[in-house]
This record gives sequence, C-alpha cells and structure tokens, in this order.
Amino acid sequence: MIAPLIRGEGLTRIFHRRGGFLGRGVPMLALRGVDIAVNRGEAVGVVGESGCGKSTLGRVMLRLMAPSGGRVLFEDRDLATMGGAELRALRRRMQMVFQDPYGSLDPRRSVGAQIADGMAIHGIAQGAEAAERVAALLRQVGLDPTHAQRLPHEFSGGQRQRIAIARALATRPDFIVADEPVSALDVSIQAQVVNLLADLRAELGLALMFISHDLHVVRHLCDRVVVMYLGLVMEEGPAAEIFRAPAHPYTRALLAATPSMHHRAMTAPLAGEVPSIARPPSGCVFRTRCPMAQPACAESIPVLRPLPGADGRQIACRRAEEIAA
Repeated sequence: MIAPLIRGEGLTRIFHRRGGFLGRGVPMLALRGVDIAVNRGEAVGVVGESGCGKSTLGRVMLRLMAPSGGRVLFEDRDLATMGGAELRALRRRMQMVFQDPYGSLDPRRSVGAQIADGMAIHGIAQGAEAAERVAALLRQVGLDPTHAQRLPHEFSGGQRQRIAIARALATRPDFIVADEPVSALDVSIQAQVVNLLADLRAELGLALMFISHDLHVVRHLCDRVVVMYLGLVMEEGPAAEIFRAPAHPYTRALLAATPSMHHRAMTAPLAGEVPSIARPPSGCVFRTRCPMAQPACAESIPVLRPLPGADGRQIACRRAEEIAA
C-alpha cells in the first residue's frame, strides 16, 4: 500500500484565552486528536462551520503553526524532527493559498517580484530565468505576462487570487493548502478560480487540501471529504459517497442547509450555535445539537471508525450501526 504524501496523526492544537486561574489563560482546544492524510495528486476537502478548526488544521499541516500534540509526516518524515535547513528545503514542496487575496499580497511591490520571491529563496531561478518563469506562471493562471510589473491594487479580486496561486506554484510544490480561496470573491468569479485549481491539479499532479464551507465547490473539486466539528472529525470518506448518502447527523444537517443538496435521509438544518472550544460538551461534542442524541452520548467521545457496509467511509458516532442499517 502506497504511503500518503502527507499525513497528520493525532493532531491537537491548544490556544489560551486571557483569564483563568491565576491569569494562566483559559485553554481552548482547536484540534482534538485529528488524523488526516492526503495522497499524491488527490484533492481532500475539509468542511464544517466557522470555528470547527479547519484553518488551524491547514496551518498545522504546513508547520506554519506547531501542533500541541501529534505529528505531521511528509513522505514519512516527521516535520518536528527536522532542523532549520531541512525544513526550509521541504517548504518549497508545501505551499498555501490564503483566503484574502487583498491581504496576502504586499501592496507596495509588483506582482512579478512577489511571484519570484520563492524562486530566489529556494534557489530555483533568478534574473532573466526567473522573469521568464514568472511570465509562464502568469499565463498558466490565465493572466497577461506583461502585467508582472503592476501593483496588486491594479487587479480585481479574482485576478489577485490567480496571482496568489501563481506565487504558490512558483516553487514547484507537491502539496498545496487552499484555505477558503474563493469565499472573498464574487460568485461570478468563484467558479473560474475553482476550475483553475482543478485544471492545475490535473496538469501538475498536485496534492490539494481544500478548506471550505461551500459544499458545492467541494463536491465539484474534491476526491475525499473530511467533515469537522469543534476540532474533531465527524465523518470522512469518498466525496461521491458522502454527498450521495451522508451518514453522520452533522453531515446530514450541513447538506440539509444547502437546498440543492437535499436528501430524503437528511435532518432539518442545524439550530443554535457551535459551542465554545473553551467549554466543549462532554462526550460527543455534537450531542447538544444532534437530533439523534441519547444520554449515553455524553459519556465518551466516539472514535472515528469504519461505517458498517460502506467502502472507505468512517464515522464518529455511537449509533453508527443503526445509521448504516
């Protein structure tokens, strides 16, 4: 069996809010033992409501943020054991496209210079060679190469996100985390950027972690889906299966909130708000909003396990057998 390109094992991340006993801060678990893997050339969608830990997971996977527990392995090498030079060399192969195409670019520097930065840092190209590669990258993302000397404010939001994608591609990465890359764009532009990502993944064989709350986009782009809630994975499996027959009550509720994805087995859309990560419910963290909750659900956190009778699907629910029946 071929090992994943990158995987996270038991990832936890704790933040501390001001206050608490003796001013030590209130611990908040943003990730609570998450396992995730991305294979070469695969697109994995990470979905869930705001505050569920999606963006934190993406940053931990790229070592932009150190995990409080667990480990990230790239080609079976633990990122935590790497020295500075080794980790810098690996960063060339792991890039990120951020949500905000306005804030992620330096307003005072030309877009061509910003795309070329990664090439210079990693010794890929400089001078005329770098300029040629910048032009090729701009063409690859559907922009005019002659615009390399322009500043970011001279471009539309969609064009800026294409520039951000070109910058991520400049180091010839194997793995890209795209964190809500279209949520700040007009609806008319979103499909163009998503189609661009799909084309680039197919053309370059990229592994992609696509973080989004837009289920339509995830369904179009991703091979597998990871559904998160309050720092935990609720359901994981092939995208086609999850969208065809969602199993976890939370997944069903998410899809029920999207009218064009309505399914006869789905519950009503979710009521209430996501609980605070500083005070999560005992046992199953979803039980306070779950229409199938029972008293036993408060006893322990359900383990992610294979869904009976389903090929490649896992679910974290005490009532998995009942759901599968």
